[in-house]
Amino acid sequence: MNQANQRAGITMDEAEIAGFLRDARKLQLGTINPDGTPHMVTMFYGLRDGKITFWTYGKAQKTRNIERDPRVTCLIEAGDDYFELRGVMIYGTARLIDDPSVVLEVGMDVTRRMTGMTAPEADVEPLREYVAHTGRKRVAFVVEPSRAVSWDHRKLSGANVGR
Repeated sequence: MNQANQRAGITMDEAEIAGFLRDARKLQLGTINPDGTPHMVTMFYGLRDGKITFWTYGKAQKTRNIERDPRVTCLIEAGDDYFELRGVMIYGTARLIDDPSVVLEVGMDVTRRMTGMTAPEADVEPLREYVAHTGRKRVAFVVEPSRAVSWDHRKLSGANVGR
């Protein structure tokens, strides 16, 4: 199998990408420093209408980078062995969310995913109070995707590797 066919064979379809993003919890966020070098951080994230959201402190380096240049790259990956590797890399633009109620909802989504809580809203009221308190100095972003690249090495056959 040639490299182009092998690449096409490991690409995830839209449903697989959506499921992968739904089930994962962390991503590596890349922003651009003032000197042009990448700034990489691991973040817990949420999803809003299928788009990646995150929140962070208003004075964080990533926030300052996004204010200056909103282009970002988000890498979500899983797997330890070669034939388990899966990932999605989303290129896009981070858009500031400035509505305090939406910032709180992003914070709740991130926190629920971070802690593995799946309880209904009524069962997480103490969590809401905590998130509201910690959210006073935070801002939220939604990533408007321009392109996504994906791979799922579980689709590879051991007989095709290296050929």
